[in-house]
Amino acid sequence: MKKAALHNLGCKVNAYEMDVIRQLLLENGYEIVSFEEKADVYIVNTCTVTNIADRKSRQMLHRAKECNPDAVVVAVGCYVQTGLETAIKDDRIDLCIGNDKKSEIVSILAQYLSLRTQVKEEDVSGQNKNKEIKSKTLGGQTVIDIAKTMEYEDMQLAYPVERCRAFIKIQDGCNQFCSYCIIPHARGRVRSRQPEEVLLEIRKLAGEGYQEFVITGIHLSSYGSDWEEADGISRAGRFYPQHLLRLLQEISTIPDVRRIRLGSLEPRIVTGDFAMALADIPKLCPHFHLSLQSGCDTTLKRMNRHYTTEEYAAGAEHLRRYFDHPAITTDVIVGFPGETEEEFETGRTFLEKMAFFEMHVFKYSRRQHTPAATMPGQLTEAQKASRSEELLALTKKQSGEFRSYYIGQKVEVLFEEKKLIGSRAYWIGHTPQYVKVAVEQDTDLHNQIVNVEITGNLIDNYLCGIIGRN
Repeated sequence: MKKAALHNLGCKVNAYEMDVIRQLLLENGYEIVSFEEKADVYIVNTCTVTNIADRKSRQMLHRAKECNPDAVVVAVGCYVQTGLETAIKDDRIDLCIGNDKKSEIVSILAQYLSLRTQVKEEDVSGQNKNKEIKSKTLGGQTVIDIAKTMEYEDMQLAYPVERCRAFIKIQDGCNQFCSYCIIPHARGRVRSRQPEEVLLEIRKLAGEGYQEFVITGIHLSSYGSDWEEADGISRAGRFYPQHLLRLLQEISTIPDVRRIRLGSLEPRIVTGDFAMALADIPKLCPHFHLSLQSGCDTTLKRMNRHYTTEEYAAGAEHLRRYFDHPAITTDVIVGFPGETEEEFETGRTFLEKMAFFEMHVFKYSRRQHTPAATMPGQLTEAQKASRSEELLALTKKQSGEFRSYYIGQKVEVLFEEKKLIGSRAYWIGHTPQYVKVAVEQDTDLHNQIVNVEITGNLIDNYLCGIIGRN
């Protein structure tokens, strides 16, 4: 039995795809082992959203080769899709598999392993570069031109993989082409998964014990937009929310589903009607990630974000009107090209006014082949770091204020794991708003949704409580 070790980097979509890869390997006779163990095959599902993500991808691939120099080290996903030439030159990577080929990983591995002896005998010097490319992509079969892909890659998750919530991928690709973003080049155009396939998968997983389902995609708000265009190619800025709403309503009718959580939403999709329709889905968690990127309109325009801060604030207000104390989180990029002190201050003031539950703060990362990479006014790393630290301090303050709202209240918590905090063991879980809660309890609470009375703060990012009575 061949041993395979897996490591995932990046977004929830990657996490879902890695779960399917794990399942496919198990079904075909592989034993899954820890990434630190000696394995026959190491698979790294890579990310390329920032330069740091690229570096982490390389580090994990190189670590794999150090664990076992004779193993097959497989680079999968976005880093390969956008940087194939670099991956091919890396002598610690044996096989490259791009996006939209992950579901074929078992057959690709079989082909590669059958050819491996022959490949080792090839002269992979600069004079025979074509042979080297062939050996790592099976003659161009394993990394395709993602921009030309119009069909959704069929993947189905059939059973649990040691988590209490399941990530469900319903969409791939993005057509927005923000000026800083490499992801449309890594993931291609918008492709949507058929509702019946999504519902079949969720019914199976709910039957296996999952209670919470996170609905995710590369650009979730574009779900179904490719079905509405005559040529099957959805356009940036056109959204058809009825498809997402209808799917969520159908999921909610599945008896064993207790919670539905949404991935990142495009701010422009959140109208009053949309928020009201979401509020009519009782199993939907009041936790919404509205990606912002900047609180300054002039910066947003350079980013090609297609909305203003006023429109963004209106979307958040719609959610707060129809949901009781919803958790609204966001992404913010600091140090975008041309961002002046005045623009940063304008953005910081807007972020303070918005009172987010959490902000994910990123320092601008210059990505080749994007318009922002050649924009004037590139900031120094020191400038980016200083602005990042200021916003991280702001989000820590806002997050604490948001959590304190629940002290003295009873909340439902889905418990996931037991861990030591200090010298004491706590069960850790999340509320529907995705607030972490810790309780001391001898009873096994794994995968249980329990009423908890919140008594205070335990440590940063954790509330503590006691089991309440129903």
